[in-house]
Amino acid sequence: MSKTTAERQAAYRARRPFAGADNNGERRINTWVNTGTSLALERLAKHNGVTKREMLERIVLAEEARITSGMDEDAWEAYQQKVTP
Repeated sequence: MSKTTAERQAAYRARRPFAGADNNGERRINTWVNTGTSLALERLAKHNGVTKREMLERIVLAEEARITSGMDEDAWEAYQQKVTP
C-alpha cells in the first residue's frame, strides 16, 4: 500500500537527524533575516556556483575555523560547552 504525502514527509523528517555521509545528521534552521542579508546570500551563492545552503555552510564553518584556530584546549572546551546538548 502506498504511503500518503504526509506519511512520506514524516518519514523524511525522521531520517534527517541521521542523514549525511557521517550519519551525524542535519538540523533545520528556520529564521528570518533582513532583505539585504538574504540578497547578499543569494548573490554570494550564485557568484560561487553553489546553493544558498552550501554558501551559508561555508561562511559559518569558515568563521568558526577563524575564531577557534588560536584557541588552546581549555578555550576550545569552553567554546564547545556553549551549545553541546
